[in-house]
Order: sequence, then structure tokens, then C-alpha cells
Amino acid sequence: MQTQIRTEKMLVAGKWLDAENTFEVYNPQDNQLIATVPLASKDDMLKAIDEANRAFESARNWPVHDRIRVINKAADYVSEHQEQYARTIASEGSKTITEARGEVKRAIQTLRISAEEARRINGETINFDQNEGSENRVGYYYRFPIGVIGAITPFNDPLNLVAHKVGPALAAGNAIVVKPASVTPLSALLLADAFIAAGLPEGLLSVVTGSGREVGDVLVTHPAVKMVSFTGGLEAGETIAHKAGLKKINMELGSNSPVIVLQDADIQDAVQSSVSGAFSAVGQNCLGVQRIYVEKNKYEEFLNYFVKLTNNIQTGDKMSELTDMGPMINEQEAKRVESWVSEALLEGANIHTGGRREGAFYYPTVLTDVPDTARIAKEEIFGPVVLIYPVNSLDEAVEFANDVNYGLQAGIFTKNLDKAFYAIQRLNVGGVMVNDSSDYRIDAMPFGGVKGSGLGREGVRTAIEAMTDPKVVNFRLNQNAI
Repeated sequence: MQTQIRTEKMLVAGKWLDAENTFEVYNPQDNQLIATVPLASKDDMLKAIDEANRAFESARNWPVHDRIRVINKAADYVSEHQEQYARTIASEGSKTITEARGEVKRAIQTLRISAEEARRINGETINFDQNEGSENRVGYYYRFPIGVIGAITPFNDPLNLVAHKVGPALAAGNAIVVKPASVTPLSALLLADAFIAAGLPEGLLSVVTGSGREVGDVLVTHPAVKMVSFTGGLEAGETIAHKAGLKKINMELGSNSPVIVLQDADIQDAVQSSVSGAFSAVGQNCLGVQRIYVEKNKYEEFLNYFVKLTNNIQTGDKMSELTDMGPMINEQEAKRVESWVSEALLEGANIHTGGRREGAFYYPTVLTDVPDTARIAKEEIFGPVVLIYPVNSLDEAVEFANDVNYGLQAGIFTKNLDKAFYAIQRLNVGGVMVNDSSDYRIDAMPFGGVKGSGLGREGVRTAIEAMTDPKVVNFRLNQNAI
């Protein structure tokens, strides 16, 4: 049956607008056209930023109780239309309908947490009399919103990662302009629907759709934009950092996530967690398990069971509730993964299952004996491929795990508390999941990494901290006046 093609508008300063030109959004599973969307110009982005700045200045005294009310009402709206949101995520992106429903639930939670954290944007009293000669001074600091936030979001979580920027920005009292990924703009526009329905003051949120090359530079470099929050690739992140100038930057730039499995681990649990962590969302997950280091005397057992479970993954129609894994975001990305695997095989790697592409589908793939020189060993695959290595010791596993230019999260499976703490202290990452795969995350936790994995932390509370600044207030008291 032919899907009805949607004609979308973008949200600019509280108004739904067309653009002179449009672009098309396709379902990656069958390349079917599903929507036409405004292709914003530089002038459109300039208008969104200017109006956001004006709205912020007008709403400087936007009370916390009203921020809480609006964000919670937006969460209510998403909750009432969950299936519509899930089907939009699944149709424009790579996720199965089951995964999409999970993302909608997480986005609702992200908004609820944002509303809750709005009431906890607190300061502290300062003991000025700790300094000799300041006995007659008292004061405090409080946190204030910084202004317009520029947000650039990726395709792999097209609703929740937008919520992770919009929710904290509004909770802090800022305005925000979002430039969603061009392949998955529909989910971001639906989130804007929720905030309009919730009565958000006009101008505090814009969702500007189009080419990053055309409008992204305007968003990043505009002096009224006080912070750029970006989730995406390392190369793009480096370019943005150079262009942004003297403003706040928050970046989550991906990873090459390791998992360590020690000989005392529950092997079945380690395999089950790692298979899920490697292949959920077709491996298009910055936290996805990419490299697994297993102590040698458990290596064969782990590998055999891992391959067995991988072969049980149902790849196919993402709208079927029986499907575990759908297509990648487009055929070009599937071809890239295919080429990286082929390069590794030419360099001596062995393949145990997978390695097959059909259009945008790339089947779950397990490699061993991958040399360090292979690109797939050092870069972020962002696809359904996992590399498994035997190691002699925990120390060796940690050394190998750290030997990449990424450090987002890692996992370790062990029953030994001392070994777990050894890994926690020495793994050069932003998060260590003990007896869990590297892809575990809740939306309230600080989230981010080191090295090429980014700058700063997401997670609602830490994002709010980044989107506010402290202001110190000091009173010098004249005790003689009494």
C-alpha cells in the first residue's frame, strides 16, 4: 500500500513556516518517499536566532513553576500520542517499531526529568569571612540562563536526543534553535508540536530543517548563540569547535566502545548483554559494543555462544514486532561498513557470521583476528559489526581498550570487586558499566567521554549546569550603621 506523503512545515519563532525550496525524506528500508520538508535558507536561520534572542530577553523572568508546567504538558502530549511518535521514528530512521517505542518512552522520561530538575537550579551561600578582612561580608551565588542555545542533532535517536537538548535548555530558562539531521527531521518537528500544544512562549523554540552546510554555520557562528550543543561525528565536531569561537560547547562525538570479559564472569550473561549492546539500533549507537576482550581460557566458549546468539537475530521489516534489526540509515552507510569489513578481511581478519549486505541492510557480523592496522579496529564503525579478541590478563585488556582515540563508555564482566575497581580506575572513558555492556545508559546520568568522544556531559542535570552560569552576589555590611 502506498504511504501517504506528508508535507511538513518548520517551526521558526513559534510559527509554522514553509521555505522557498524543499527536500525529501525517505524510508531507508525501501527508499519510499514519506515526506517533503522545508529546505531552510540562511535568512530563515537568522530569523530563528534573532527571534529566539528577542524571546529570551522578553522571558528573562520566566518563572520556574511555568517552565515546569510547560515541559510536563509537552511530555503529556507525547505520552498521549506515543504510537504516532514511534511510527515516525521507525519510518524515517533505522529503528524497529519496538526500539522506536522504547525511544518514545525515554523521551517522555527525559522531559519529565527536565521539568523536575528545573526546581533544583540552586546556588549556595558563600562564607566570605573565610578571608581575613571580610568578616563584614555575606553573600551567595545563583545560576542564570545564558541565552540562545544552538543544537545540532543526529539521526540515530531522532526524538530523545532532541529532547535531551530542548528539555534542559527550557528548564534552565533559555531559548533554543534546533537543526535536526536532514535524514530524520520529522521526529524533531513532532516534538515541537508537543511544545506548541503545551503553550511554550513564542520564540523560545525553533526547529529549522535543511542542510547543515547552508544553515549550520550560521547557527554555530552567530554571536547571539551562547552555546552549541552537538551530537555527531568527530570530524564534524572538530570543525564546529573551530568555528564556534568564544562560546560554550557541549559535544558527544561517538566512540569505539570496549567490553572486557574476565574468566570469572557469568559467560552467558556477558554474551547476552554484549550481543544486545552490539546490534541494537543496527549498531548505529555511539555506545554500541564494538570491541570485546575475553580472557583466553573463556575465549572459545564466549565466541561460540556469541556467534550462536548473533545468528538468532531476526533482520528484516522494521515495522514487524518480530524483527530484531532493521536497515541502516541508508545504502551508502551500509556500503561503507561493507568496505571496512572487506578491508579487515584482506588484512587477515576472520569472519564468523554476517558480512552480507542487501541494499541498506547489513547483517550482524562477528570478526576475530582483526589487526590493529585495520580502520575498523581504530575508528567508530557505527554499524552492526563486533570484533572479539583473546587476552592474557585484565591489564592487557585495559591497555588494548585504551589504545584508540575515543573514550565514551566501557563495560567489564567480572565477579571480582578488586578487578572491577582496577578497570574503573584505569579505563580512560567517561563511564564504566560493571557486569553490563558499554551501551547501558539512563537519561538522568552524566553522559559523555574523553579524548575524541567529546567535550562536557549530557544528561539532564549536567546539561542544565552547562546551559547556566553562576553569578556571585556579595553584601558588605556596615555594622556601625546600627
